[in-house]
Order: sequence, then C-alpha cells, then structure tokens
Amino acid sequence: MRWILPLLLAVCVAAPARAATEWAVRDGSVQVEAHADEQGRAVVRASIEIAAPPSVVFGVILDCGRAARMSPGVKRCRVVSRAADGSEVREHTVKWGFFLPALQSRSRLSLQPDREIRFTCIGGDIRACDGFWRLEPLDGGMRTRVTYDLWATAPYAAPAGLVSSLMRRTVPQSLAALRRECEGG
Repeated sequence: MRWILPLLLAVCVAAPARAATEWAVRDGSVQVEAHADEQGRAVVRASIEIAAPPSVVFGVILDCGRAARMSPGVKRCRVVSRAADGSEVREHTVKWGFFLPALQSRSRLSLQPDREIRFTCIGGDIRACDGFWRLEPLDGGMRTRVTYDLWATAPYAAPAGLVSSLMRRTVPQSLAALRRECEGG
C-alpha cells in the first residue's frame, strides 16, 4: 500500500542539503529521523511497534483500499501488475493541498512475505526513490517492530521549513494510522 510516505517526502523535499535541517520526532513508540543528504534527497528512517503479528502488518501495508485512511493525501492506489516472482508494480495519485498539484507515482515492489517490502520509483512525477518496510517479529510473533527507510527526490523545489513542518506532522501520523489499522482500533 503505503508508498504515501515516499511520495510525501518526494513531493516536499528538494531544498539543497545545507538549507535543510535534521530533526527527530519521538512520541512514545513512534520514532522518526529525517534529513536532506548531500544530493538534496530526503532521507527518512522511522520505526514503530505494533501489537499485531507480522502477517497482519504486511497485509495492511499492501492493502490499497486502506491507503486513504492511513494517508489522507492518497487519492488513488492501484496494483498495475503482478509478476510470477511475487513482485508488483503500483501506481498512486497523491494530492496534499490546493497549492500543490496532484502527483502520479509508479513503484516496483519486491516482497518477502511477512518480512520485507522493498520499493523503487520507476515512473510518474516522482522518478527517484528507494526504500523498504522491514517487519521484525517480537514477543514470539505476537507483536511487530516496523522499520521504514526511504530516500527520495522531489519533482519540484520546496522550502526547507515547509518540508520540516510537513514531515514532523505527517510521518508520525501515518505510522500511528498504520498501528491503528493493524490493531483494529
């Protein structure tokens, strides 16, 4: 599902590395660290613990039907194709506000069921992103630590202050929404 975080970051991050500031958010079990690297790409690392087994979390992340509930900017998510090896191509349409245009993104996903989802942008407005969702079983598989890792570039420039503000608000919200969806709350 959720290539919303890569899309959000890709839309927002294009300021030069020197202009962007590093920041971290920790609100209980949600941890997010982000910065712009020397090429001006957004680099995000996030984690959260969820009271659900990895199989449940894996299914929720991949469920296009839940995309808008977890990330309000997502207007459409669809699986374009599935290969025999289990990989997928997905397309998202995202719009965050009246002042930003809707963006299309196409990503290739490599899946290791219940363990990892790797994604790479392959087309659309966002042409450069790479990342993964890694699922680590905890408490004998009854809980899951989710690690999200991303780098992305944007199709247009945005001020570093706007980027930081959006990330501080939306990345933890999206991870908390993932937890709510997985825990049934």
